[in-house]
Amino acid sequence: MGNQANQNEVRTISPTEAKSILDSEPKSLLVDVRSHMEFLFIGHPVGAVHIPWIDEPDWDINPNFVREIRQLLLGGMAHDGHGEQVPVLLICRSGKRSKEAGDHLIQQGFINVYNIDQGFEGELDSEHHRSTSGGWRYEGLPWEQC
Repeated sequence: MGNQANQNEVRTISPTEAKSILDSEPKSLLVDVRSHMEFLFIGHPVGAVHIPWIDEPDWDINPNFVREIRQLLLGGMAHDGHGEQVPVLLICRSGKRSKEAGDHLIQQGFINVYNIDQGFEGELDSEHHRSTSGGWRYEGLPWEQC
């Protein structure tokens, strides 16, 4: 992953591409950036670490977001053994918050940052429902719920 072109921007990938990266790079870091309530009650990808980008009660950007990601990386759970940062994959509800969070990580010097397009639930359909046309759950990828 480290030799792919342009590591200085967030790369948007499909949920199935994300699952492929997670399977081929076991130390990859999958971060669910949704709110606490979304993570717990709507469900989340199996193995995802929860670090909210924006959270209740005030819906402000998490001032500790970058620090919390760095702690995971520096803690050794997300390095490839050669000093290179392994992929950081970000997921939210539909891919918008995770893209914003990924752009912020890139600005802070991170590399190998991926945004999972369509997120966990995908966009709203014509009847205002999610998980009917795209996203992690729609693709049948492993997820769990509290």
